Amino acid sequence: MATFYDTHAHLDYPDFAADLEAVVERAAAAGVTRIIAIGTDLESSVRAVALTRQFDAVYAAVGWHPCQAAEAPADLRPALRELAGHPKVVAIGETGLDYSRVPDGADNNCYKQKQASVFRQQMEVAAECGLNCVVHQRDALEDVLMQMQPFTDRVRGVFHCFVNDPQDMRRILATGSLVSFTGIVTFKNAQNVRETVAATPLDRMMLETDCPYLAPMPHRGKRCEPAYVKEIADVVAQVKGCSLEELSETTSAAARKFFPKLRDP
Repeated sequence: MATFYDTHAHLDYPDFAADLEAVVERAAAAGVTRIIAIGTDLESSVRAVALTRQFDAVYAAVGWHPCQAAEAPADLRPALRELAGHPKVVAIGETGLDYSRVPDGADNNCYKQKQASVFRQQMEVAAECGLNCVVHQRDALEDVLMQMQPFTDRVRGVFHCFVNDPQDMRRILATGSLVSFTGIVTFKNAQNVRETVAATPLDRMMLETDCPYLAPMPHRGKRCEPAYVKEIADVVAQVKGCSLEELSETTSAAARKFFPKLRDP
């Protein structure tokens, strides 16, 4: 059986509190051998690290999501440095910029400036710790690329839940970063995402669920979980015209290269 990694999962969310052990067991049964639990603020990051101690298959990324930037401390670097020293913390993030919705009552410019500060601090910690970043971007690609530019010789990003066109994908890959695809690739109305998958080199992409969100077909509308990487892989392999074994080998190798502390099963 071809094996895969789920490189972006929110296992610390309440959605999984009742049956987390069963969720991890189902992932293993489906051939998902590594899961990266993603932090979205300091408390979430601490929970993600705790999960790495509970489950051998689980690793963590620690960071602060841009949509929660308004609540971030003025300097989150000391706390992130401490978390990043854990042997199973493989990346900084989820970080980045999101201009899709300004919180009610917030000043747009101040909101963007706070996101930029939080993003920059996380890239600084990543560079110090020899880690890469899990990047969230929505309606903000130009600013994300501009703010990453001073760090490109030290820090790469994986642009998670990627839904942009092939031209944007090529711009990202040209900086040394990667893209990652979710269950959206299986949706009937996502031909544009499949076109980007078709244009993306196999060794420059990863697979993820972003669970509990974006369950692939035929599970759409239900809670997503890491085991569903298998359905995502099936469609990506069809689009790429490759075997599941080749997809497994190349995407897993890309993940191990990108996440330097991620170990083989």
